[in-house]
Amino acid sequence: MIFAVLPPSPFLAVWVSLASLLVYATLVLANTSIDRRAIVSRYNPTRNASSTSTPIQVGNGNFAFGTDVTGLQTFQPFAIMSSWGWKNDTFPVGRTLDDILAYKGTSLDNHGRNVSYMYGGVADIQQWLISNPNRVNLGQTGLLFLTASGDVHNVTEADLKSKKQTLDLWTGQITSTFSLDGSLVNVTTLCAQDSDTVGIKIDSELVSQGRLGLFLDFPWNDGSAKFSAPFVGLFNMTSNHTTNLIQNSSIANGARAEIIHTLVNNSFVTSIGGSPFNISRDSPNEHRYSVLPSSKSTNLSITVSFALQSPTSLPGFNDVQVSSIDTWNSFWSEGGFIDVYTASEDSRADELQRRIILSQYLLRVNEAGDYPPQESGLVNNGWYGKFHMEMFYWHSIHWALWSQWELLHRSSSVYSRFLATSIARAQVQQSWPAGARWSKMTDPSGRSAPGEINELLIWQQVHPLVFAEYEYRAFPNPATLEKWRDVVRATADWMSVFAFRNVSTNAYDIGPPMYVVSEDTDPLVTRNPAFELAYWNFGLLLAETWMERLGEKVPALWGAVRSSIVPLPIADGTYSVYEGIESDFWNSPAYTNDHPALVGLYGWLPETPSLNVSIAKATMEKVWTHWNISNCWGWDFGMLAMSAARNDEPEQAVSWLLNDVFSFDDVGMPTGGTRAPTPYFPGSGGLLLAVAMMAEGWDGSKGEAPGFRNRGG
Repeated sequence: MIFAVLPPSPFLAVWVSLASLLVYATLVLANTSIDRRAIVSRYNPTRNASSTSTPIQVGNGNFAFGTDVTGLQTFQPFAIMSSWGWKNDTFPVGRTLDDILAYKGTSLDNHGRNVSYMYGGVADIQQWLISNPNRVNLGQTGLLFLTASGDVHNVTEADLKSKKQTLDLWTGQITSTFSLDGSLVNVTTLCAQDSDTVGIKIDSELVSQGRLGLFLDFPWNDGSAKFSAPFVGLFNMTSNHTTNLIQNSSIANGARAEIIHTLVNNSFVTSIGGSPFNISRDSPNEHRYSVLPSSKSTNLSITVSFALQSPTSLPGFNDVQVSSIDTWNSFWSEGGFIDVYTASEDSRADELQRRIILSQYLLRVNEAGDYPPQESGLVNNGWYGKFHMEMFYWHSIHWALWSQWELLHRSSSVYSRFLATSIARAQVQQSWPAGARWSKMTDPSGRSAPGEINELLIWQQVHPLVFAEYEYRAFPNPATLEKWRDVVRATADWMSVFAFRNVSTNAYDIGPPMYVVSEDTDPLVTRNPAFELAYWNFGLLLAETWMERLGEKVPALWGAVRSSIVPLPIADGTYSVYEGIESDFWNSPAYTNDHPALVGLYGWLPETPSLNVSIAKATMEKVWTHWNISNCWGWDFGMLAMSAARNDEPEQAVSWLLNDVFSFDDVGMPTGGTRAPTPYFPGSGGLLLAVAMMAEGWDGSKGEAPGFRNRGG
């Protein structure tokens, strides 16, 4: 819980406060101007060969275009993905829409209440609901090489000489150069920020000779694989889908051609414009199209736009370039900025600064859209392309700390948009008497994907209260209070009815059934887990405060639960994962092999009621020695760093952010480690969250940059 805004300024200036004290502080950390462009440009990614695992990307948050060393997808079919490109597969054999809609899962006893959950029903229907809708790779765009006689020239990447590719982070422009048969080729690639359009400019004598053009290809996509990485879709299943080329007055103004790609009942439109060209389909049995220049110019400037329907107009290359340059200049100039490198004598500072800068760029490209992002952003697909609401915090809350509110507002409204489905989940499906229960794994419909963990995980429930609080700190006005009012009330209502009054202790318990953050305990016996208890208490306090600001009466049950919730479980001087867990759990891989949420008790969270700071520190230190850190997920390291910083261990905080397991590749993609394919972007979000806290501090912290040793080290 670090409430921070890094305002537009040439200085490192941030304000940070924690909800426990409901205050904020402003601190100027440097009296000399930061040369932002120099620092950003220092980390411009460069390659001289294509990666086989990660692309260099351009994008706008809702749309991203991955490239190989040619600046396109010539040799490696990296994805073109969006926040809006989804499809449904055909129903299972013999099943109808009525069958899908009639799906019912299992029921479990919740302290005398029979609750229906969306898992354990008919297997084929359940799997369809899990894997649908699935996110689509919108296509492939690459260089087309021809011989002097006009035949296709089978060029490999090894045939290209003097390859060099650079991404200019300040402008969002990729420049890719190489030579082929003695001729230099220069490819410029950018993405518009006001439409999902890629601008491509090719400069080469090969263009004027008719030996260099473009191809577009379209893959089949479905939900047969939970993970599709590093590439998404299949290009050899051409009979499963259709494409149709249109060249008439019905297409977008400025377009010369449009291709309609249909997968089952979902269609996607690709509009192509720019320099004069001829376009043709390579074969009726394929979905590959060739685009060849129709003039003798050495320059081919093309724009390719992707959408659900034909746009009114298609921007030109210059429009795309201006859009990209202006937007990225504003992003770097007006948002928050931290310089850990310039004055540091610590040899690790360069790598930490690299991670900060590249994480900001990649999250702006992949995770600044209209919906919460999936774990791999718009690079490839994990969990069928769906997003996880418990991860929304780690993906996106950093935008608030770095003063990028326009970006956060795009997706944080999802809580208002999903309120109706969440109320239905709580009160209709599960028969709770009040409130909204937020889903775990979902899609733009707001429907929860079936699954035991998906249905029984609870820590995502508190997140909207924190998102609301961040926004109020930045915009403390009646409009903000009213905007979040219904979400706050419905969220806290369900939290209060989910808690169960234990007549034997006269305290409120939570669970069972429930899954904890680490998803590795038995949900039928998990009762009063430490982190969830603390987060529940904290969230209800935020909700009560919200109602008081509105001048409305706080529901009595909220206060009763918060004031009488059971104390955090303790055994042998440390906090336990949950009440009643076996005493030797610290030595059991069953409980020490996943998210170490115990360190979040005092680090990510402020000091909550009933928390003993000394016990929290002892628990943190025991996690350091007993947890299988090699199996941690990316965002765990941000959480570990925040815990170390708040517990006055700044050296260890920095070490967690640079831990060998927490690695970033040459272009800044956070690796998935042993747990998931690369990239795993919650790690990048966790890094930015932790760095903001460490740079500015928290309520009660002392001195400048308390999470770092000192400005010279």
